[in-house]
Amino acid sequence: MSPLTIRPADADVPFADARRIRQVVFVEEQACPPELEWDAHDAGEARGRSCFHLLGYAGGEPVAVARWRPVGDAAKLERFAVLREHRGQGLARQMVAATLAAARAAGHDRFVLHAQSHLEGFYGSFGFRRTGEPFDEAGIEHVKMVLNERAPSAEADG
Repeated sequence: MSPLTIRPADADVPFADARRIRQVVFVEEQACPPELEWDAHDAGEARGRSCFHLLGYAGGEPVAVARWRPVGDAAKLERFAVLREHRGQGLARQMVAATLAAARAAGHDRFVLHAQSHLEGFYGSFGFRRTGEPFDEAGIEHVKMVLNERAPSAEADG
């Protein structure tokens, strides 16, 4: 597994690199409509406040991206992408681990994501479990997955 350096990408300059990676992977490779890829969570006033972007560097070059944000009682993990020429090196695994760690450090113990269906097993290896039926998101089949690390309540013991 190649080592990845992961840093916040909430300031304008690193966010431009994160945006470029998402443009290539989601809009160009996966044909996601731009109006569905870019949302209010990418706006400067949201970055680092209500939504947190991470950028992964390999050999000093930005090659991977992710973001997470609080949604209700959970942290929603989303927008995981690795440039094609850097796939198959364990970088996505490192990005998921770092994103979970960042959300945990902010106090979260319940996590949700919408996984492309073919990646259900990948996210399952982190402990995520599918809930519900597959659904369409941006023209791609997805499944909702949840990871709950919350301790059982004391009332459940009783």
